[in-house]
Amino acid sequence: MNALPQDLAAQIDPNRLKATVASLSAFPNRNTNNPTLTQAAEMLKGELEKLPGLKVELMKYKITKGQRIPEDKEVVQVVAVLPGKTDRRILVGGHFDTINMQGGGIGAASPGADDDASGVAVTLECARLMTQQKWEHTLVFCCFTGEEQGLLGSAALAKRAKEENWKIDAFLNNDMVGYSRNAAGMKEEKFVRLYSEEAPTTAVIRHDSRELARFVEFFTKGKAGNFGAKLVYRRDRFQRGGDHTPFNREGFTAVRFVESIEDFTRQHSEKDVIEAVDFNYLANVAKLNLLSLASLANAPAPPTDVRYETKQAHDTSLRWKGSPEVNYIVYWRETQSAAWQGSKIVGKVGSATIPKVNKDDHYFAVGAVGGVPVEAK
Repeated sequence: MNALPQDLAAQIDPNRLKATVASLSAFPNRNTNNPTLTQAAEMLKGELEKLPGLKVELMKYKITKGQRIPEDKEVVQVVAVLPGKTDRRILVGGHFDTINMQGGGIGAASPGADDDASGVAVTLECARLMTQQKWEHTLVFCCFTGEEQGLLGSAALAKRAKEENWKIDAFLNNDMVGYSRNAAGMKEEKFVRLYSEEAPTTAVIRHDSRELARFVEFFTKGKAGNFGAKLVYRRDRFQRGGDHTPFNREGFTAVRFVESIEDFTRQHSEKDVIEAVDFNYLANVAKLNLLSLASLANAPAPPTDVRYETKQAHDTSLRWKGSPEVNYIVYWRETQSAAWQGSKIVGKVGSATIPKVNKDDHYFAVGAVGGVPVEAK
């Protein structure tokens, strides 16, 4: 019998996270243009190959001469797949390349403990725990490169995923998730930011990214102590980007975790060192990822054609198309709220009424229990 998401999350080990960050930040740099990147990729591949059931690939892709790239070349990144019973896929990842933008060229020291050995550590820890059992859906653990040159590795994988018709239900990107304080004296130990954007109108998607973010926030609430996700309704931070964005652009559902307090004095420099990482904070971020992955990896298919009954009433009635074998849950929130505020499991049905909560002042959605909900129209 599979362990519950909470039981798996309880096994997150800050010391294992620290060991991964230490191994990566021990490289003088992991610039995408340098041999050290390939060496780091081989190390990560070796760690993932120790885990049962994983199919680990050194994925090759080409980068071309341009800004931050002195010459055309072929580079690698690491993609590990844990096959499930279905071809629906749940992705989690971070990037392990680094850059020093303070001078010294591509050979300058850039340990990248937070940016982004922290996200890769979360990815490996999730892989270690998720490979302990079987899952309905296929899991993909991604260690990207080329992020600091313009999201090149994630763009290559997102393009491949579209060409190969991957059925991606969710991608959780973790990029800079290890700092809880900065040089300005600011600190935040109870939240990690979770960025999401509206679905592009031209995309054929399996879920809306904001619905994924709302699900993660709601589902994980209270399950990692007093630590939780803070929803931010933007693609990313101001004038910056991350590896979730190429997946969004290809029409997939992707969000980004990032620490609540950034230390700009350390970013993209030799100062991004392991001593500044808060491994208890990082462990809490890993818990939110693992809770979400373990739920989504077994989630039934979402309902379709979720509709309001149009009759005016103080109650709200909904109907949808689904499976008679699936338990459904109705969510609601006031129109000014970013997050779901209430929910009710309604069972193996295709309709439900929520008493005394009106559709004039609230948004509603329906999901399979454990899966991303679909907003009512």
